[in-house]
Amino acid sequence: MERKHILLYFVAPVVVIAGAATYHRHQRNLELSHQRVQKAEGSVSVSLVSVENRTFRGSIPFTGSLLAVNRAELKAEVSGRITRVSVQEGDKVAAGAVLSAQDEDELLLSVQAAEAQLAQAQAQAQQAKRDNDRAQSLLEKRSVTRQSAQMAETNFNAAVAMTSAAESNLGLAKSRLKKSRITAPFAGEVAKRSVQPGEVLAPGQPAFEVVDNRKLEIQADLSAEVVASIKKGMKASFRVTGFDKPFEATLTQISASVQQDGRTLRVRLEVPNTDGRLKSGLFAEGEILAEASSTRAALPASVITAVGRDAEVFIVENGVAHRQRILLSGQEQNGWRPVEGIAPGTQVVALGRDLVMDGTRVQTNDTSKGK
Repeated sequence: MERKHILLYFVAPVVVIAGAATYHRHQRNLELSHQRVQKAEGSVSVSLVSVENRTFRGSIPFTGSLLAVNRAELKAEVSGRITRVSVQEGDKVAAGAVLSAQDEDELLLSVQAAEAQLAQAQAQAQQAKRDNDRAQSLLEKRSVTRQSAQMAETNFNAAVAMTSAAESNLGLAKSRLKKSRITAPFAGEVAKRSVQPGEVLAPGQPAFEVVDNRKLEIQADLSAEVVASIKKGMKASFRVTGFDKPFEATLTQISASVQQDGRTLRVRLEVPNTDGRLKSGLFAEGEILAEASSTRAALPASVITAVGRDAEVFIVENGVAHRQRILLSGQEQNGWRPVEGIAPGTQVVALGRDLVMDGTRVQTNDTSKGK
């Protein structure tokens, strides 16, 4: 009985492994057979999507660069040798954070010396006040001469003046120290650093650029012809190279007059960017969405690979894929992009478009929409 159990213990795993290997070999043979058929027939399995007439809101195209609403170029206020640089480009900083300092040790010693002088002057003033109060009290009792009382009062006034002078000297020392330190005016990121430790800065010399990318804006120049059709609060959609999906913006400012050339109107669009994905300086291309709408030929944005306003698709006729160039005539709305150069109803390769070339025979899995 024990021998049977031992044999079963060793034989069962072998049977399972052999069965699994046979199954996978069968599946592999089926796949190879399918590939041989496709190769023999010269066809590729794809799915199709049809060009549709879709409703799009009217739009006003624009281009521009993303800029941080809060951005500042920080310059040296005083001359001096840089003794400390606390940040690198790309570092996040809090409001008031020290980015660099000039002659810091020397100026700190000046502040400490001024503080000591102030403390000494205050102590002398307190003693002079006590002496004056005592002299005035004794004068009332005729225990001291008027001349002695006046001398005590003079000494007290001189001590008060010395204290005021010491306070002024301390204020000046702190002011020099503060001006020698370049600090962040708001929370953000260091976009540019132009200084190194040991470098001597002159007043007005650029040192850092700090931006807050949490709120961006796009300044765009529109044709003056649209002045009657735009208003604050209108929504906009734009794209940035490197990102698959479009971003949203809001028209927040319209210039009170057209530019000097008389043909353009400057507007400002605000872009929320709380996640910090977008960066100041990126180029944006989009459109302001109007209230009116129109019907236009369109394809799902997911089946289009755009290069600027141009794109190429593969249309299918009689089971053969043909390359066709199309023009993108607007930004994505609700997952669709308006196109020109292709008629509604035309079938376009969706899934599998990376496997076909001009003239490739295709096998259609299904005809679907929006894939």
